[in-house]
Amino acid sequence: MYAVIQTGGKQYRVSAGDEIQVETLPWEVGVALELNTVLAVFREPDQMLTGPEVANAKVVATIVAQGRGEKIKVFKFKRKKQYKRTIGHRQNFTRLKVNEIVA
Repeated sequence: MYAVIQTGGKQYRVSAGDEIQVETLPWEVGVALELNTVLAVFREPDQMLTGPEVANAKVVATIVAQGRGEKIKVFKFKRKKQYKRTIGHRQNFTRLKVNEIVA
């Protein structure tokens, strides 16, 4: 059984026991969450629930870690103009462990 959820403007395919890395959530490590934005639930390979069938479905997850991702270097360059800029970026993330899918 797995579900498709939406958080942080992105969609994720999750099943019980999975760990996923999502956009930063404002809670501390160890807090249990209920993610209510379930888009679809797949019970069997050929049985998909969507729309009003998953209106009261939810995914229960626990926050495992808060952190920052790998540094990405951004290099801007314009030839013949002596223009060079180098900056870096590290994206914040929250790692969730999916406990169960309630459908």
